[in-house]
Amino acid sequence: MEVALIVISILLIAVVLLQSGKAESAENIMMGGNAELFAQRKERGAELFLSRFTLLLGILFFIICLVSSFM
Repeated sequence: MEVALIVISILLIAVVLLQSGKAESAENIMMGGNAELFAQRKERGAELFLSRFTLLLGILFFIICLVSSFM
């Protein structure tokens, strides 16, 4: 169980790092610029796959943590 948790956590870190940045620069994040950045953004192709794969890995990580805490 611990091996699966380690593998999923490493995969989750790698997939999150592979995703493209949603903000144009750190200044926009700090100053709140470009408030409508996510309003019209549609994910396609590889971005959609990475987003769904990240969600799947996150859910698996959560479930394995819950199951291993009861054992």
